[in-house]
Amino acid sequence: MLEGKGKKILWWGRLGNYGPDYPRNRTVIDCLESIGFEVVAFVPTLSALADLQARFKNFADIRAVWVPCFRQRDLAGAARWCRRNRVPLIFDPLISAFDKRVNERQKYSAESWRGRRLLAWEQKLFALADHVIADTQCHKSYFSECLAFPLEQISVIPVSAEEGLFFPQELPINPLPEALFFGTFIGLQGAEFIAQAIRYYSGPAFQLTFLGQGPDRAKCEDICREYKNDQVSVVFEDWLPFQELPKRICRADICLGVFGTGAKAGRVIPNKVYQGLACGKTVLTMSGEAYPVQVQENNVGITWVEPGSPEAIAAALSNLFAPVNLAQTRSQIVPHQTYTQYFSNESIRLTLSTLLNGAA
Repeated sequence: MLEGKGKKILWWGRLGNYGPDYPRNRTVIDCLESIGFEVVAFVPTLSALADLQARFKNFADIRAVWVPCFRQRDLAGAARWCRRNRVPLIFDPLISAFDKRVNERQKYSAESWRGRRLLAWEQKLFALADHVIADTQCHKSYFSECLAFPLEQISVIPVSAEEGLFFPQELPINPLPEALFFGTFIGLQGAEFIAQAIRYYSGPAFQLTFLGQGPDRAKCEDICREYKNDQVSVVFEDWLPFQELPKRICRADICLGVFGTGAKAGRVIPNKVYQGLACGKTVLTMSGEAYPVQVQENNVGITWVEPGSPEAIAAALSNLFAPVNLAQTRSQIVPHQTYTQYFSNESIRLTLSTLLNGAA
């Protein structure tokens, strides 16, 4: 528990591309407020001088400073202010900059001078925090082993979903079953393996919908044209307003997760998995150790396949859409129960209450 007397959380960080409207941030803020904290936003003009700017804000009654996801560069200024005011610093990175650049994007190797410098930089920044938030147990282990942060000072808070938006809805049954992929078409998501699965698919007719934009979308469109299959009706849709996404998910019969082959892909549970389960949709995704053991080992509304295997995706789709299985595939009960039991906002509130000294 982080000792403190205030009832305010100082949300510290420049917005960049991901501000308070990022789903992870919205969910955490909502959960903090629901357990009795006021979240005070502080957006410094310059990260490097943020602590000097904060001196003139007269912040008071602060329980802790929260540096949100992707904002490693805001840690130094926040740490200086926290030490001066004897306030604990919590960092919710969501991802490691080293992991993203070296393992996911492969810009340079871990052994290169750039890789070593980046790792040392990030380790130094992590060390400034009093507590770190990880979204999965795998990331908890990674932050400890790779970034040298004490394991006992890391809490796991799942990304979860915005439950006021993502929940089961009763909609008309599709005459043609639909599998929905939605995302940013980056390598980690492995959308190209979904497209390649068309070549191997031999099950009942269904519609495969790709929704979103990103670097791999054009490649997926080319693959789908090359491997045209009379049993698979392929549709590409552009992004729609976020508020409309839950209903679009609920129109589909199953949601497709991620299938990338990198080490980082196995450490994450993406937004789309939480959102699909929260909407009561069966999810087809790659197997990975990021999921709780009970979820990995039981029938919980998730169908697992090996990463990077279009053949496995095709076989799983054939099984899910088989007439004998279709009713169960479309049932909302088990997927939503899995979300509620393992990934709900209530689990976030409990962890936050414990972390912030039982302040529910």
